[in-house]
Amino acid sequence: MNARKYEIDMIHGPMLPKIISFAVPLMLSSILQLLFNAVDVVVVGRFAGSDALAAVGSTSALINMMINLFIGISVGASVLAAHSYAAGDYSLMGEAVHTAILVALISGFGMIFVGFFGARLSLSLMDTPSDVIDQAVLYMKIYFLGMPFFMLYNYGAAILRAVGDTRRPLVILAFSGSVNAVLNLVLVIAFHLGVAGVAIATVISQFLSCIFVLRCLIKADGPYQLFMNRLHINLRCLKQIFMIGIPSGIQSCVISFSNVLLQSSVNSFGSVSMAGYTAANNLLGFLYVSVNANSQAAMSFASQNLGAGKLRRIDRLVGEGLFLQLILALLLGSLGLYFGPGLLGIYTSDPNVVKAGMEIASITFVPYFLCGFMDLFPGVMRGMGHAFVPMILSVIGTVGSRVLWILFYFPAHRTLRDLFMCYPVSWGITFLMQLFCFFFVRRMIWKKYGSLTLDD
Repeated sequence: MNARKYEIDMIHGPMLPKIISFAVPLMLSSILQLLFNAVDVVVVGRFAGSDALAAVGSTSALINMMINLFIGISVGASVLAAHSYAAGDYSLMGEAVHTAILVALISGFGMIFVGFFGARLSLSLMDTPSDVIDQAVLYMKIYFLGMPFFMLYNYGAAILRAVGDTRRPLVILAFSGSVNAVLNLVLVIAFHLGVAGVAIATVISQFLSCIFVLRCLIKADGPYQLFMNRLHINLRCLKQIFMIGIPSGIQSCVISFSNVLLQSSVNSFGSVSMAGYTAANNLLGFLYVSVNANSQAAMSFASQNLGAGKLRRIDRLVGEGLFLQLILALLLGSLGLYFGPGLLGIYTSDPNVVKAGMEIASITFVPYFLCGFMDLFPGVMRGMGHAFVPMILSVIGTVGSRVLWILFYFPAHRTLRDLFMCYPVSWGITFLMQLFCFFFVRRMIWKKYGSLTLDD
């Protein structure tokens, strides 16, 4: 079978249908992943109790903070692969693939150590309640045993996305996630393993997704074919990957850190609010992956079109990307708010938990298009080879405003609604800063490559 049939031509012809064709499978992949994660939450909430639900939920922000640096580096690998592919530098692309996969393997084993030995200390620093912390520590320790598989899948999928292949990762996630869901039910309900059963199921599903994505790369018919016996670190590639990936990863880590602070503030309300936040945050995750799929598409399209010297198409990309973000986020946010009580009722039968979740949803769901706008511009700029300044602006705009909100506004207005007002405020501030930065980066790029402006 010719694997190239899965690729998308990003540098010729109309863009909007291709952006949608790229983004929809990626969006569905992320939604499936969230659905299967939601199964984790639902199963422990329904069959292991509210404490188990709070334990699993209390680890999510912390886990994201720990792994986002390395996931950000995979963004650098995707940008380098897309740029070299469109520029016809297939030798560089091959070097990028083998360097990225080895980096994924090394970082995965490193994260086992970090997660296993840092779990209790990190959760204690977050003021995780005593009735939750032991289960949360157990969940994290088992979860991090699957980090090598998790990293290999994400880096491998990033390489496939660089050439426009978002369909096969969708199929892989559908299969491995289904296995995860079945194992959740078996291990938690039949074997009464609680949070440990959910974590074990996750590790097994990560192993399966890793095997299948590596198989796609090994069987590939093109410059991104993977040869396991040729894994090595190319310093030139590593430098270019790090130049994009490390700022992207730091940005994600720092934003996750602000969410850890937010989680700590939620923890001060007790286990009912923690459970409500866990459920609402799962629903909010569906909104995020939907708008982030467009941002990922914009990054790959920008990278390939810059590699091909087609700068005017990047301008068109931004306009069409903003349109998609607005329509998608407003639609999904409004539907999420309208059906919120019923959706939250899937996670828990406790009306107090549902009430707490709706407090959060009422202030975050509808204005989520601001997050979509905020997320689009860093994606485009990473694709254009500029990640450091967008990272700084995200730290200042998103993290800075949230930290100030938590430290100065929240103590005098101690409600969940007032706490989560920091979300739309930080999104709006950061969007305006990133918009200004984009025009500055665009000017530099046009000055450097101004003679290369053909559309097709």
